[in-house]
Amino acid sequence: MADAVTFAVSRPAATVGDFFALLKPRVMSLVVFTGLAGIVVAPGWVHPLTAFSALLCIAVGAGASGALNMAYDSDIDALMSRTASRPIPMGRIAREDALAFGWTLAAGAVALMALFVNIPAAALLAFTIFVYVGVYTLWLKRRTPQNIVIGGLAGAMPAAIGWAAVTGNLSMAPLLLVAIVFLWTPPHFWSLALFRSEDYARAGVPMMPVVRGKRSTRRQILAYALALVPLGIVPAGIGLGGALYLAVSAILGGVMLWNAVAVLRERDEAREPAARRLFAVSIFYLFSLFAALIGEHLLGLAPLRVWT
Repeated sequence: MADAVTFAVSRPAATVGDFFALLKPRVMSLVVFTGLAGIVVAPGWVHPLTAFSALLCIAVGAGASGALNMAYDSDIDALMSRTASRPIPMGRIAREDALAFGWTLAAGAVALMALFVNIPAAALLAFTIFVYVGVYTLWLKRRTPQNIVIGGLAGAMPAAIGWAAVTGNLSMAPLLLVAIVFLWTPPHFWSLALFRSEDYARAGVPMMPVVRGKRSTRRQILAYALALVPLGIVPAGIGLGGALYLAVSAILGGVMLWNAVAVLRERDEAREPAARRLFAVSIFYLFSLFAALIGEHLLGLAPLRVWT
C-alpha cells in the first residue's frame, strides 16, 4: 500500500499535451486529410456542418485508436528508442487511464457519427477502429511480419468513411482510394522498419526486417511500390481525377519507384539513407495525390466521373 502511494505521489502530473500525444497527432492529420478527400470527391452535396462532424469523428476515432495502441503496446514502447518518450512509458499517464481515455473517445466518435452523419459511415468507423486495435495491435503485431500489411486496412479506410458520410454507401471509386493507401502502407512502414530494425528486434516485434531479413524486406518494398504506382494513376483514368492528378501521380510515382529501387540497392545497412529518403518521399507522395484530388474538385477542374 505504501509503495502504491509513493508511486502515485512520484508520478508526474499528466498534462493536456500528454493526452494529446496519445492521439498520435501526426498520424491523425494524414487520416483526416484522406477522409477529407473522400468527402470532397464524393458525388452529391453535403451540409458543411455534416462534413465537419464527419471529419471530427474520423479524427477522434483515429486518435482513440492511437491511444489504445499506445496503452496496449506500452510494454514494448518502453524498449524502443523511437517510442520510449511516449507518455505511458515515461510514467506521465497510467496505462489504465489511457485505456479509459481511448475507449471513451472510440465509443463517442462512433456514436456521434451515427447521430450526426449516418449509420454506414459510423459502421465503417467502428470497423476501422476494430481493425487497428483488435486485429493489428492485439493480434497481428506481435505474431507475424505481415502485421502492417493486414493492419494497414485501418489506415486505408478514412477515404471510404468520408465518401459514405456524403452518399450513405460505398462504390468502386472510394474502394480504389482505399486500395491506394493499402498498397502504400507496406513500403512506407517497412522503410521505417529498415532503419529502426534494432528497436523492433530489442522489443521482440516480428517486423519484416527482423524476421525475414533486410534483403527480403527491400524486395517486398519494391514489389509493393510497383503495384502501387500504376494503381495510383487509375483515378485519372476513370474520371475521378483530372489532368493535375494525372501529372502528380505519374511524376511522383516515378520518384517513389526510383527511391524504392535505391532501397533495393542500398549497401549502407548501418544508417539506411535510402530507406530514410523513401520514408519521407512516401509521405509526400500520398499527401500530394490526395491534395491533387481535393484541389481539382474544389476548383471544379475534375472531369465528370465515369465510374463510381
